Amino acid sequence: MHTANLALRDTSSDLFYRMTIAKEGYPYIAVLAVPAAAALIIGWLWFGIVLIGFALFVTYFFRDPNRTFQGTGREVASPADGKVVWIRNENGLEAISIFLSVFDVHINRAPISGKISEIEYHKGKFLIAYDERASVENERNSITMNHQGQVVRFVQIAGLIARRIVCWRKTGDSLAIGDKIGLIKFGSRVDVFLPAGSKIYVKRGDRVEGGKTALGELP
Repeated sequence: MHTANLALRDTSSDLFYRMTIAKEGYPYIAVLAVPAAAALIIGWLWFGIVLIGFALFVTYFFRDPNRTFQGTGREVASPADGKVVWIRNENGLEAISIFLSVFDVHINRAPISGKISEIEYHKGKFLIAYDERASVENERNSITMNHQGQVVRFVQIAGLIARRIVCWRKTGDSLAIGDKIGLIKFGSRVDVFLPAGSKIYVKRGDRVEGGKTALGELP
C-alpha cells in the first residue's frame, strides 16, 4: 500500500469523499512538521506558523483522491491532472501533453485497462515542463500498455522543480483503467500517445483530471 487515509473535501464536486496521501510525501511533511512543532514550543511563533503552512501545502500536494472512470471500454482516461498544453501528430500517433503545476494532483493513473508491456526509464535534463524539448531531453519514464491489440503509451516527464519520478508498477502487471501507477514530485508533465485514427475529445487549454476525464477514444 502506498497511501494512508484522510477525510478531505472534493472541491471539484463539492462532495465529501475519502482521500489518501501518498507515502512518498511523509518524509517531506515530517521535515517541516517536526521543526515547526519545536519552533512553537520554544516560542518562535511566526517561524513555526510559516513551517506549518509549508507542511500543509506539501500534504496537499501529495493528496491522492479516490476516483472511478465512468467512460466506455474504448475511451482513454487522462493519466494525470493538469492542463492540456499540446495536441499533435507525432510519428503517426495522436499525442497529448498535459502540464501539472504544483497545485495539481500528481498521482499518475492507467489510461486504459490492459497489461504493461514495457517500462523504459531515461536519464535526462530538467528543463521547464512547458518546453517542447522536455519530451526528448528531460528525465522521463515511458510506460506502454496494451488493450485488446491497441497500444497506448504515456510518459512521466520530470520538470524544472520535479526531480523524482516514482513508478509503483512493473512490466507484465495487468491494470484496470484509472489504477494508480506512480507520481512525479513537484511540478511535471505527462505525454500520452494514442494509436493513429483515435478520436480526440480534448483541446489545448482544457483542464483534465487523472482517472476521471476521457481524453479520447481508440479507433
